[in-house]
Amino acid sequence: MAEQQAQTDGGGVATAGGDTLTVTDNRTGQTFEVPIVDGTVRAMDFRQMKVDADDFGLMTYDPAFTNTASCRSSITYIDGEAGILEHRGIPIEQLCEHSSYLEVAYLLVHGELPTQEALDFWVYSITHHTYVHENIKKSMEAFRYDAHPMGMLLSTVGALSTYYPAAKHIDDPTERYMAIVRLIAKMPTLAAFSYRHNLGLPYVYPDNDLWYTGNFLSMLYRINEPKYEPDPRLERALDVLWILHADHEQNCSTAAVRAIGSSQVDPYSAVAGGIAALYGPLHGGANEAVLKMLERIGTVENIPDFLQGVKDRKEKLMGFGHRVYKNYDPRARIIKKHVDEVLEVMGVDNPKVAVAVELEKRALDDDYFTSRKLYPNVDFYSGLIYEAMNIPTDMFTVMFAIPRTAGWLAQWKEMLEDEETKIARPRQIYTGPRTVDYTPLGQRG
Repeated sequence: MAEQQAQTDGGGVATAGGDTLTVTDNRTGQTFEVPIVDGTVRAMDFRQMKVDADDFGLMTYDPAFTNTASCRSSITYIDGEAGILEHRGIPIEQLCEHSSYLEVAYLLVHGELPTQEALDFWVYSITHHTYVHENIKKSMEAFRYDAHPMGMLLSTVGALSTYYPAAKHIDDPTERYMAIVRLIAKMPTLAAFSYRHNLGLPYVYPDNDLWYTGNFLSMLYRINEPKYEPDPRLERALDVLWILHADHEQNCSTAAVRAIGSSQVDPYSAVAGGIAALYGPLHGGANEAVLKMLERIGTVENIPDFLQGVKDRKEKLMGFGHRVYKNYDPRARIIKKHVDEVLEVMGVDNPKVAVAVELEKRALDDDYFTSRKLYPNVDFYSGLIYEAMNIPTDMFTVMFAIPRTAGWLAQWKEMLEDEETKIARPRQIYTGPRTVDYTPLGQRG
């Protein structure tokens, strides 16, 4: 038996008794050896388990993909138990300390850190593709004065595909590269336009003399200065925030980009799908909920009563806990370091900060929360920084979408280059009626 090999429908080969899963189907009495590779089994390997020849085969059921790997990826590694986040193997702490957002974007897309020459060309290409067609600008102007910024961003990013029809040639490396450059370049421009649209301010065009984040700040804040000069500390803090949000493996929006992209649609449409997924409050709206919670708590003195309310299920502790992390989110620890600096630059004395710091301290000192693996996540402090920068809460998710564009595109590119990629087509368990005769309208009760 030890020498025997098991070949399955999924194509895997494994030595029986080694890295395999032995499954006995009690319906038939048959025993199957299913290969285990990288701690996973292929769902298709279960299709061989049938009651009879007419049986479709056994399916796996996993709503929301909570325990299903949909792809192989070499982009982002997360160890939720240890609180580790790495991009292409490099710890997020090192990237935030030594790198820049555009360099991290290059790393995600190309798989390695660039040489100086490659980085210069990358930055130059992105910097000189920040402008959008004037008709896109007119489309933005046509939205209602109170249109949600994410709705405007979603619409205009999707519309970009009509201005770059060659992007549909996804097998052309040049077109693929240019689409990636254009999307990373234009996302801040469209985001800034949506911000100023809500304020009734004229749109500010990109300034190619400024760094990526500085240019975005210029498009947000410039009024009538001949030349907007961003504060380097604010510019760097935003750069770090965007590094932290650049990619986070197979979350809802990234999975959406991959699923849509698997149909071989152009990348503008695929990224628009990612924006739509991020628009939902369960994915992109958590930092706004944190601010509302801190405002409701009001003062440090009210924290004990609030935490008791959480234990009594009368309150929700926002910004704590994560679907993946069962430890302190490494991104939250990094963001926390920049809160005071941004407040100082903006001249803001925000009482919510003191409440947040004390709330974190008390929650982490309480076994009720730590035993449930409830630690601060990336949303706990990011909203405080954006609020200090006078970013309205409706813009918070837009501030998430800008940096995540690099991650979406890296995942999209990797998917296209993966030989195992097929069009996404999940199965279902049908629970409705069968073979029901049509009832004419006049005979229905």
